Amino acid sequence: MSDEHLIERPLRPAQVWQGRFLDVRCDVARLPDGSEATREYIVHPGAVMVVPITDDGRLVMERQCRYPLQTVLLEFPAGKLDPGEPRWRCAQRELLEETGYRAREWACAALMHNAPAYSNELIEIWFARGLEPGQQQLDHGEFLDVCLVDEAELDRLAARGELTDAKSLIGLLWLQKWRAGLWELQWQSAQDLASDRSSGA
Repeated sequence: MSDEHLIERPLRPAQVWQGRFLDVRCDVARLPDGSEATREYIVHPGAVMVVPITDDGRLVMERQCRYPLQTVLLEFPAGKLDPGEPRWRCAQRELLEETGYRAREWACAALMHNAPAYSNELIEIWFARGLEPGQQQLDHGEFLDVCLVDEAELDRLAARGELTDAKSLIGLLWLQKWRAGLWELQWQSAQDLASDRSSGA
């Protein structure tokens, strides 16, 4: 089935503000019925999230303040892509920088659109296991606590509405489906991953 009858096409794109990494647009678009409307949205460089699993099955997570909400959230490690950076490399970098962990094995789970009504942000979800602890390498001005959380406790937090970060809820869903044998993950060693992606595989 074609979606052509739903497509909105840009007529007069316009950038209204450029920040350190966010690019705010206000375009005039042609709607499917031929009329015009404005569409305000944020251009985002993309990001990754990592679901790190310890050898005893616990999950490496973070608690950090999210300024727009003025509250501390529990989240899986995540971060934005640097210019030209492959997503798999970003996943490895963010895990190391934010938690200090390196992983021997990696699996790419899925892509998610974090806020498609007002941003083109795309988050790639990765799983990591065979973790080796180390020192955090936090960016200047970055403050967070690393914690280990049981899957059952994370599920209870979600059920009570206390886990509110969308990407982390999706990460929990993927974890549960994978552990139940319903969804598949293709695991690769960190070395093979780098070799395959560098060769274009």
